[in-house]
Amino acid sequence: MQEAQSLEHVQSFVKKEKISLLYISRPNCSVCVSLLPQIEELLEDYPQIKSLYINAEDIPEIAGEYSIFTVPVIIVSVEGKEMLRKARIVPIEELNQQLYKMTSLMDD
Repeated sequence: MQEAQSLEHVQSFVKKEKISLLYISRPNCSVCVSLLPQIEELLEDYPQIKSLYINAEDIPEIAGEYSIFTVPVIIVSVEGKEMLRKARIVPIEELNQQLYKMTSLMDD
């Protein structure tokens, strides 16, 4: 998963990619640290979803731009429009089902 360098980088990434997943976290968040490898593994099954890691400490303005109140946050956008948001507790199997539905609709 590539890492965002700025808010502008995040915005252009979401606009450019057909399906994008933003993973917003903080390094001192134990839930964030343990969830990231699970998300990366899950995304191996969805090559059409492009992902971006955002460290909320390095890019603090991300909180205002995306209305982030807690971490971790996963935001999935399709053609620049937010379609799915998960925060704090992210059940992997539920996320997998939602990503499957979303990507299968896009393949039709």
